[in-house]
Amino acid sequence: MDQKPILGITMGDPAGIGPEIAAKALTHEKVYEMCRPLVIGDAEVMKQALGIAKVDGKIRINPVAKVEDARFQYGVIDVFDLHNVDISKLVYGKVSAMCGKAAFEAVEKVIELAKSGEIDATVTGPINKEAINAAGFHFSGHTEIYAHFTGTQDYSMLLAEGNLRVVHVSTHVSLRRACDLVKKDRVLDVIKLAYDACRKFGIGEPKIGVAGLNPHAGENGMFGNEETDEIIPAIEAAKKAGINAEGPIPPDTLYSKAAGGLYDIVVAMYHDQGHIPLKVLGFKWNGAKNSWDAVSGVNVTLGLPIIRISVDHGTAFGKAGKGTAIEDSLLGAIEYGIKLTRK
Repeated sequence: MDQKPILGITMGDPAGIGPEIAAKALTHEKVYEMCRPLVIGDAEVMKQALGIAKVDGKIRINPVAKVEDARFQYGVIDVFDLHNVDISKLVYGKVSAMCGKAAFEAVEKVIELAKSGEIDATVTGPINKEAINAAGFHFSGHTEIYAHFTGTQDYSMLLAEGNLRVVHVSTHVSLRRACDLVKKDRVLDVIKLAYDACRKFGIGEPKIGVAGLNPHAGENGMFGNEETDEIIPAIEAAKKAGINAEGPIPPDTLYSKAAGGLYDIVVAMYHDQGHIPLKVLGFKWNGAKNSWDAVSGVNVTLGLPIIRISVDHGTAFGKAGKGTAIEDSLLGAIEYGIKLTRK
């Protein structure tokens, strides 16, 4: 029996670059050497994506209704076909309820397959939050969908690019709300999630750098009290639990130290504080070509009973259907998914 893990890969919003990057990623033979990939989505959309990606001459689509019907062989992309897109109505780069519904149903199905043990890990392509909500599914992102369908309350988003790993105290909320969410118990929970994640990545004794919320980490209360009242008590509690956590460290220096290897992971206090440094490292814009040279980095949801990794970029509606999307982030997500199934 083939012991390579089965990875369920959602194709994302059909009107975005998700189907294209899935097609491109699965032209890499190394993917099949490491795992058994199964795309969750619409087979007709994936067939069209082969042409967009210009790989239709060497790759073909195999629609399946059950995991056990998949072939898992290089040269064939197995698609768990949900038959939920009217290809005649598909317009690339446009928000639509049809595409939002299709994207949501793919996520729901991949979670179901993982919970039942039919697949070993889930990898998600990019969705469009406006389209999801237009379809009547009122979630702010993948993380919240996974939390809902797995009944998870304590969870967090982890981003990774090279040596830099970041986990977030809050994500898809307003900045004003994010400040209110910096509380001792939540910060401590995220420190513990960061510690457990590093252990799963094979880091024996993780060193965790905890960011401050305010400029200069508050300067002992001069610029805010969140550090003294909430973050420092959380760090002290983590240390008592045997976790090597340091901080609060001013965010404007913390990420350089972590990228250089001083810390194995960073606890960020809110969405942009964690996302911006990762994307500066992983996203490379070429002004001369007016395009991206690289779009890398992965997103892992911590605290779930199943494995979930995602690309660290959106649907890129402006590029959709043009054949120019880069599959680097999806390849990285697949590799992280494989790594996590081995722990």
